[in-house]
Parts: sequence; structure tokens; C-alpha cells
Amino acid sequence: MKTKLRTFGAAAVLASVSPLAFMTPAAFAQEQGASANREVIVVTARRTEESLQDVPGAVSAFSEAALERIDVTDPSGLQGAVPNLNIVQGRGSSNATNIYIRGVGQPDALQTFDPAVGFYVDDVYFSRIRGTQLDLFDIERIEVLRGPQGTLYGKNTIGGALRVITRRPSQETRGQFQVGLGNYSLWEARASVSGGLAENLAGSVALFGTGRDGFVTNPVTGEEYNDRNASAARVALAWDAAPNFTVDWNADWSRENNALVMGQPINTLTTLFGVPIFPVPAQVPAYDFTGVATPGLPNSTEMTHWGTALTMNWELSDNLTLRSITAYRELEYEDYIDIDATALETGDVLVAVDQDQVSQEFQLNYETERLTVVSGLFYMLENITSHQEAFADDLLTGPGGFTFLRTIDDDLETRSWAFYVNATYALTDRLSVTAGVRYTDEQKDYFRTTSTFSNFPGLTVDPALAFTIRDSWTNTSPMVSLDYRASDNVLLYGRVSQGFKSGGFNGRANNPGEQAPYNPETVTSYELGVKTDWLDNTLRANFTVFYNDYEDFQARVSGLVTDPGTGLPVPQLTVLNAGSLEISGFEVELAWSPVPELMLDAQIGYLNAEYGEFEDARFTNFGGSRAFQTPAFSPEWTTRLGAAYDFDLAEHGTLRLAGSARYRSRMALAVDNTPVNSNVEIEGLFQDAYWLYDANAVWTNRNGNYSVGLYGRNLADEVYRTDGQDFSSVGNIRTVYYGAPRTWRLVFTARY
Repeated sequence: MKTKLRTFGAAAVLASVSPLAFMTPAAFAQEQGASANREVIVVTARRTEESLQDVPGAVSAFSEAALERIDVTDPSGLQGAVPNLNIVQGRGSSNATNIYIRGVGQPDALQTFDPAVGFYVDDVYFSRIRGTQLDLFDIERIEVLRGPQGTLYGKNTIGGALRVITRRPSQETRGQFQVGLGNYSLWEARASVSGGLAENLAGSVALFGTGRDGFVTNPVTGEEYNDRNASAARVALAWDAAPNFTVDWNADWSRENNALVMGQPINTLTTLFGVPIFPVPAQVPAYDFTGVATPGLPNSTEMTHWGTALTMNWELSDNLTLRSITAYRELEYEDYIDIDATALETGDVLVAVDQDQVSQEFQLNYETERLTVVSGLFYMLENITSHQEAFADDLLTGPGGFTFLRTIDDDLETRSWAFYVNATYALTDRLSVTAGVRYTDEQKDYFRTTSTFSNFPGLTVDPALAFTIRDSWTNTSPMVSLDYRASDNVLLYGRVSQGFKSGGFNGRANNPGEQAPYNPETVTSYELGVKTDWLDNTLRANFTVFYNDYEDFQARVSGLVTDPGTGLPVPQLTVLNAGSLEISGFEVELAWSPVPELMLDAQIGYLNAEYGEFEDARFTNFGGSRAFQTPAFSPEWTTRLGAAYDFDLAEHGTLRLAGSARYRSRMALAVDNTPVNSNVEIEGLFQDAYWLYDANAVWTNRNGNYSVGLYGRNLADEVYRTDGQDFSSVGNIRTVYYGAPRTWRLVFTARY
């Protein structure tokens, strides 16, 4: 039982419910071979150990070696490797991650928006999408769970969960040192050491640093944007205090000091009164990775993120285990963002945030031959204080006109607690039923003050909008699944689950009446799947179909209203609950090793997302509905095709050649993707279908101590958009952001 507890914290073997088990081809063939002695692959996606093909749900997992094979250095590198997953660097920020799973997500990094996909490191919940664009090093694996997971995880897993599990120290002495160089003056260094400190105590230290020139350059001054300068450290202790009691402690720290993240304007900018001041052709010029930020705006986005966690496991009996996870995290960032992406000062902002959270989770797990029960109690207290400044001197009458500064100070406190239980019972040796339920109670207290400073007539008096608001929400979400082992190599399952994300307050409420809270989101997900192994276990084929009934999606929208006192047009940024989204699709995951040296794999996702209801009174031409719009970040098709081959060089080691092609069909990049009261799509807020090609070659010496790898991404140098935002009520601003151009890295690794 003690071994199980250790594996539960950080499993020592790769777990992948996806057929894409990212090992070397030879290792994959060995794992899947018919040998009676082959190692059983284990997952902990349901917070208890089980064989990867026994989990009645859609999960993908990647070991450290797997991430190296597909050249994943941060979470956004998983784009394409998981069907129906959209994961990219967030808009206008180098430290945020925009994650959508099966059309469910939240792209806005504003501190009042909660994520819809839960992000966890060692089962500690990260409550902001900022701070999740972390560098991956010294980890055991990553798991991506698709669909609501509330009956097993702490908070906000309405769309799914992404889990990062770090490597647990052991008595075995090990070390890894890595240096890399690449284009755009890239350098990176990683180092980790671990081993025994005493008879029952082990520890580890991991360090990381990287720097890279910017992808975007000011053609006039040569100033660079979209660069990367980051460092991080992590320490961990593992104490096997007794045969039935283990303690794990870790602490991590990361720091980023990057330049602005610059996008491309796709609209003619205007004053607040509609006078053009920055013309953009109807046919937006092809993007060439150049841009000009507002002179005087600091070219800076800075972040410091750190935390610590203590995990204790008690084996109370042969069947009963108690687990405690206590954690504290703190996030500080100061981002300057040129929203309009021009030299004009129409949409320049400072966002300075200080966030901290404390969380406590208790788990009581019971396991017999036929019954497994996972139960938990979760509590989190989060405080977020922010100061924002919006600079818009050119917004009123153009350059050289009047001054405009708006300051915002707010404070949000969230108290969340939940109870969950998830039980699996084997009705027969082949038929099992699982049922779970989660109860959530969440309360939010929000204070906000908004002040305007301007010498424009009618704005010379500071109105100082201020308010305090409180609200709370409760929810009970059930889950039930049935799985049948038709044969040793075929598992059939059906699953129905509900997810919940609490309501909130409009963090951009700058006018009276905008501060009203918005409603919670809910998802009811229906899923059918089959998991199979064929051809003496050298071919794995898994298939999933699903339907999501998504209610009250929290959508930030843009518009203009007229101030009744001054008669001036006033930008309005509000949050609406889109009545319903209907999302259906399927997923195919294949992996085949016809010979031990070769592995072929494919991941295919199909998604059909449509609004069932989306009321907006401004769309009078359409009966007050904008349900005709295209939901954001929901491409119809996502596909990845991969291959890897190991060449045996005898005493000279091995050479692995690997490559992949990734496809995404046309996709909307923002919720607001037609003008107000129009059904004509804003072409610039869509990305057409495209392919990306990646490859790598890695030589490893015979005993595996040294390797040299050459990695290339986006080899065809495709120019493609990853995100967009609509602030058309503020000077007609619409901006899009782009993925990285062609990059390459040469990496040397030493292990002992």
C-alpha cells in the first residue's frame, strides 16, 4: 500500500489513456508486447491507481520523455497533441494561458474572470490563467482530462482539468543537466539533482533559466517585443516517516521580465466620436512580425510567482487512506499592454495585480476488491488586489488633443468550499458502475473604484464611480458512468457528468449599472467511448463521442452607450450570460508500432459548437439575439499525425527521428466576431485553416548518459493567428495575436 501512496503523488510510469503513449517507438512496442512480464501502465486521473485502458473517460498523459519527444517546453506546446484542446499563450500577456477543451473555456485574463479548465500542479489548484504559462522541467508527467471533473477535483473543472505532476525525490541519486541554443538568440539551461538525505528522507533541487530575443520588431527603432526572459527554481522533500505515513513538501519560485506582447491592428482606429485617426486597409496587410508600440509606454511585462505545498498520506488500514494537501500561493504581475497595437495612445493600459490564495484539501479513499471510493473536502480563500491605469490621450479628438486617464482600484475576495465523493463498484468481473456528486458553495466580495481625469469639457469633474458588492452561489453536480470490459482488449463506457463555475462581477464596470453580477455557468456532458488494443497489443485505437449542453456561458462583450448627463458616447464593456451552447463531436486516438523501432500515431478531433440562445438587446435586427455568431476557439477539426523511428547505431548509441503535422480548421478568435446588430463576420477575428510541421532528431549514447537533439517547430514558417480581442467601443480597437514563426533549438543533455 505504501508504494501506491507514493505513485499517487507522482507516478513513476507513464500513464496515457490517450493511445498516444509518448515513449520511444521501441519502448512503446515493449510496453504493448505480448510478454507476460510487461509492465502495467498506471494512471491516477481518478485520484486512484488503475490501468490506463480501464478509465471510463477521455484522458491524455505525457511523461517527461514524451514532452521532450514532441518538444513541449510550456503548456501551450500541447496544442495538437490532445483532440479538441485549444491551448495558446493568452492575448496581450506573456504569462497567461488560454485553454479551451471541447469548446469550453475562458480566454480573458482579467482578475475577476475564473478559468473554466482547472489547472493543477501536484494537485494544487491555480486560480488564475496568468502564471500558468510556466516552463516545464523536472516533472513526472502531464495529464489532460476532457469533460467536467468536479466529482474528483478542487475547483472550476467545468471544461476539464490539466494536471502537472512533478518528480518525487527518491533514495536513488540522479541528476540531469541541459543547455540549449537556438535562433532569435535563444539560450536555456536546466539542472536538477535528487537523492537520499537520510535513511527515509530524500530531496531534490531543480533550476531553470532562459532568454530569447523578441519575435516582433519595431522597424523604426529596432526595439523588440514578444521576447522571453525567465528563471525558476523548485525544491522538494519526501519523507517516508513510517510504513503507513509519508510527507511531501515542495516550494517553487518563478520570475519573468519580458517585453510587451504586441499584436496587429485589424480595424481603422477612430476617436470616441468616430473620426478616423489610424486607417487600416480593408484588406489587412500580411503580418510580417513588425509593430510599433506607443512611445513612452514601458516595454515591460513582469511577473513573480511562488508557492509551497505540504502533502501527507496516512494508510489508516489496508483499505482506508487519508490524504491532506495544504498549499499557499502568491502571484504578482505588472503588465503594460498596448491593446490597439499602434503608436497612438487610444488603448494603452497598466494592469498591476497582487494575488494570494490558501487552500486545504482532505481526501479519504476506501478500496476493496470490488469497491473504490474517493471522497474529499476542499477549501480555498483567494484575495486579489489590482491597480489599473488606462491611457487614452488620443481617444477623444486624436493626437495633440485632450488628455485622458482612467484609474481603477479593486479588491476581490473569494471563499470557496466543496465536498465531493466518487464511488466505483464492480457489479461483475467485467461490468462496473461509477457514481459521484459534488456540492459547491462559493462567496465573492468585490470592491471597485473608478476615477477619470481629463481636461475635455464634460470630463473635467472626477465622477469617481465606486461600489461594493457581494454575492454567493451554490451548486450540486452529479456524475454517473457505466463501463463494460467486453474482452481483455476492449472497454466500452458511457458517462454523464455535470460541471459548474460560479458567477462573478464585471471587472471592467466603468459606468453606473454595469456592476451587476453575472450568473454561474453549467455544463451537462454526455460521453460514449471505446478503448481497444489489437494486433498483439501493438495497435491501440480509442474512440469517443460526446455532447455538451453548456448553459450561461460568461461572455465579455463590447458596446457604446450615451451618457444622459453629458451626451457623450461612453464605452461599455459588459458581461452577458450566453443562454446556451450546444457542443457535440468525436475524438479518435491511434497508435501503432508495426515493428519495435517505429511508432505511428494520430489524434483527430471533430467539434460542432453552436449557440442555442444568446440574447443581446442591441441586436434588434435579429430579434434581440446574436445566436447566429460562431463560438470562439472551437475549430471544427483538429488533427495531428506523427511518426518516430529509432535507428540502432550499435556501440555508437541510437538516433531517433520524429516528426508531426498539425492541422486546425477555421476558428473564431473572439466572442464578439460580428459588428453590433450585424451578422457579417469580422474576417480579421477568424483564423483560416492551416497546417504546422514539426520535427526533431536526437542522438543518445549507448548507456543513455548523453544526448544531443535538434528540434524544429513550424518548419514551413506558417503565419497564423492564435487569439484576438474586440474593444471596438474604445476607438474601434480590434487586435489579433500570432503564433511563433519558425524556430529551432540545439539541446545537449547529460544524465546520471
